[in-house]
Amino acid sequence: MLDVNAHLHTPYSFSAFSSVGEALDKAAEEGVKVVGINDFYSTDGYGEWKEGCARRGLFPLFGIEFIALNAEDQAAGLRVNDPNNPGRTYISGKGLACPPILSGEPLRQLEAVRAESNAQVERMCAKLNEWLKAEGHGIVLDFKEIREKLTRGSIRERHLAKALRLALCPEVENPAQVENDLRSKLLKAGGPAFVPEDPKAFLPTETVQRIIEAAGGIPTYPFLADDAKGHFTDFEGDLQQAADTLKKRGFRSVEFITTRNTTAVLEQYAGYLEDEGFIVTFGSEHNTPAMEPIRLRTRDAAELSPKLKAINWRGACAVAAHQAGLDSIAAGEDLICKTVNP
Repeated sequence: MLDVNAHLHTPYSFSAFSSVGEALDKAAEEGVKVVGINDFYSTDGYGEWKEGCARRGLFPLFGIEFIALNAEDQAAGLRVNDPNNPGRTYISGKGLACPPILSGEPLRQLEAVRAESNAQVERMCAKLNEWLKAEGHGIVLDFKEIREKLTRGSIRERHLAKALRLALCPEVENPAQVENDLRSKLLKAGGPAFVPEDPKAFLPTETVQRIIEAAGGIPTYPFLADDAKGHFTDFEGDLQQAADTLKKRGFRSVEFITTRNTTAVLEQYAGYLEDEGFIVTFGSEHNTPAMEPIRLRTRDAAELSPKLKAINWRGACAVAAHQAGLDSIAAGEDLICKTVNP
C-alpha cells in the first residue's frame, strides 16, 4: 500500500504551492507516491502534472472540481456539502483523460462557467478598489496584473486577498493568516467588497456530472462529514439516506478532505460507503494560503489509521484503472506499482 493524496489544488486555480513543481517535490519528500491534481474548473495543469510526476517517480491522478446547484435541494432549504448555502453542491471529477478530451457543448459549458467565475472576481476587485479609495489607503489593485502575475488563468477571491496583502505588507510573519483575515473581513458576505455570485456561475448538478463524464471522468461527491463541533449538514447527517440519494443521482465515487474529520467518523463514513460500492478517496486540497503536510492526517491524529490507508489505496487503484481503461482494482494497483517502481 502506497501513500495517496488524491485531491490537490495547484496554481492553475489557487494553491498553497507556488508551482506544480513545488507540490510534487513536497509529495516526493514526504513519500506520497500517488497524487491527484484537482483544480477548480480547469484541466490546464494536466500536462505539467503528468510530466512532473514522471520525473519524480510518482503516479498521477487527474481530477477537477466544480461548484454546482441542485435546485430541488435549494427549494427545500437542504444544506448539502456547503454548510451555508442550501442546494449549493461541490462536485469533483476523478480519473479524467489526460491529455484532455473535452470538446463541443460540454467544453463550451466549462469555459462559460469559468469565465463567469473570473468575471465575478473582477467585479469584486473593482468594488475593493472603491473601498480602498474611500478609506484613503492609496492602493489600487490591477486585475489584469493580478491575473498575469499570480494566476494561471483562473482567478479567485483568494488571489485578491494575496494581492492586497502583498501591497499592504509584503514581508509579514504569517502571510497565510493575514490573507485569510483580509478575505474574511473584506471579500466574504458582509464585507465592503463582497459581490454575490451570478446564478450563471453555477451549473445544475446534472450538467456538471455530464461534463465530467464527457471528459472521461467519474462524478464524485465530496463529503464534509463532521465539523469541529461534531455537526453534519442536512444531506449528510443520515449516512444511509445520503448513500441512497447519491446512487439515485448517478454518483458512484465519493471523497473526503481528511483534516476536516475525526478518525472515528471518517472510518465510519468511508467504510460504510466503500461497503455500499462507492469508490472512496481522500485528499488535503491545499487550496488556502496555509502550507500543510501532503501526507494525510485526520483532525485528531497525525496520520491515517491502517483502515483508512487501505480504503484510500483501493480507491486510488480504482481511479487509476479507470484512467487507463482497465477493468479492475487489481489492474490499477499493478499499473501504479509498475509506474512508481519500474
